[in-house]
Amino acid sequence: MGEITIKSYQAKELSEIIQIDPNVCKGCDSCKSFCPTGAITGQYGATHKIDGSKCLQCGQCLVNCPFGAIKDTVDPVEVIEQKLKDKKITVVATMAPAVRVALGEEFGMEPGTIVTEQMYGALKKLGFKVIDTNYAADNTIMEEGSELIAKIRHYVLGEPTQHHLGALPQFTSCCPAWVRFVELEYPDLIPNLSSAKSPMQMAGPVAKTYGATNVWNTEPENIFVVGIMPCTAKKLEASRPEFNSAATYWKTKGRTADYPDIDTVITTRDLARMIKRAGIDLKTVEPFADSDNPLAEYTGAGTIFGVTGGVMEAALRTAYFVITGTELAGIDYKPARGLQGVKTAEVPMKDAKTGKEIVLKIAIAHGTKDNVRPLLEEIRAGKSPYHFIEVMNCPGGCVNGGGQPINPMGTSWLGKTKAIFPWS
Repeated sequence: MGEITIKSYQAKELSEIIQIDPNVCKGCDSCKSFCPTGAITGQYGATHKIDGSKCLQCGQCLVNCPFGAIKDTVDPVEVIEQKLKDKKITVVATMAPAVRVALGEEFGMEPGTIVTEQMYGALKKLGFKVIDTNYAADNTIMEEGSELIAKIRHYVLGEPTQHHLGALPQFTSCCPAWVRFVELEYPDLIPNLSSAKSPMQMAGPVAKTYGATNVWNTEPENIFVVGIMPCTAKKLEASRPEFNSAATYWKTKGRTADYPDIDTVITTRDLARMIKRAGIDLKTVEPFADSDNPLAEYTGAGTIFGVTGGVMEAALRTAYFVITGTELAGIDYKPARGLQGVKTAEVPMKDAKTGKEIVLKIAIAHGTKDNVRPLLEEIRAGKSPYHFIEVMNCPGGCVNGGGQPINPMGTSWLGKTKAIFPWS
C-alpha cells in the first residue's frame, strides 16, 4: 500500500499522557510485550522511553509494568476539586459502564463487584451532577446502528442513497486507542470507521445543551463536564479540538461559546483517590439511584459496552430489528460474547420491505496488539467477508483499560469481565 503517513498530534491534543519514570524502570522489556504499536524504545536492561508519535495512550504498558515505573501524567483531580467548590459551576460527571465494576476493587471489594449506587452516592457527596455514560451509549447505539442500516440497505440490498456513506466493513468508533491506531497505521481505512462519536463524547454536548437548559437550569458555560473512564486514552480523546459540538450549537443561537464538550477526564483510579481524599468510604456510603434524572436512565445495551462484543451486540440488535421487523432471538447473543481474541458470526436476515434474504457477516476483536492486524490486512487486500467489525484495544474490552485498578498480584480484568458477562 506504500508508505503510511503518521498522523501528527493537533495543537491542543494531549500527546504524552503515558510516561516511563527513568528512576524506576528496570529495562525488563515487559512493557514492550503489551504495546500495540512498538512505541517503547530501549534495549533490555537499559531505561526505556515512549515515542509519543506512536503511542496510543492506551496504558496497557502501565497496568502491566511489574515495577510501577509507568505513570499516567495527566492528573486533573485538584482542578476538579476546585471546580466543585465554586458555587457558580455545575460539575457534571459522566461515568463509563466499566468503572462501576472496578471502582470497588480500590476499596477492598472483590474484583468485579458492581457498585453503581455506591458510586452514585459518592459522586453526590462530592458534589457532582450526573449524565451517565450508559445513557449516552444508548444514543451511540441509535446513531451507529442507523449508520449500519443505511449501509446495508445501500451496499447489500441495492437501495439508492441521497447522501455519502462510509465504506464497508463498518468499524466501531467508541475506543479512542483503536481510532488512534487506525489513524497511525491504517489511515487508508479511516473511511471504514463509524462516524458516531463515542458515548463519552456524546454525553458532553448533551450536558451542555439539553442538560443546561432542561435539567440543571444553568448557563452552558458554567457547566464543567468530567469524564470518569476506565481508559487513559480517553484523556487524549477529550483533548481533541474537533470535539466542540456544544459550543458550535450555542454559536448558532447567537451566543459566544468556546469550550470543549468534555472538559477533563479522570480514570477509575483517579476517582477512587478523589473519594478517599474526601474521607468517603465506598463500602459504607449511602447508595443513591438518581431516579429522577432523565440523563441517568439507560438500557442494558449501554451497560454491555464495557466488554468485548458489547457494542457489536447492541448495534446488531438495533439493525436486525429495523431491517427484519422482529427482535434478534434470545437474550444472550452468544456469538458476540466470550473472550476469544477474534469472534466471527453470520447473521441471516430477511428484509421486511422487500423480502430479500441476506447474511450479515460480523467480526469482533479485542487486544489490538495480537488480534486486529489480520482483519485489517484482509480489508486492504480486498478479501474481507465482513460487513461490521467491532474492535476494542484492550484485552477483554474497557474493563481492562489503562485507567483501571492495578492488582499487584496480576491484572484482574477477567473478574471484571465476568461481572458483566458471567458466561465468559
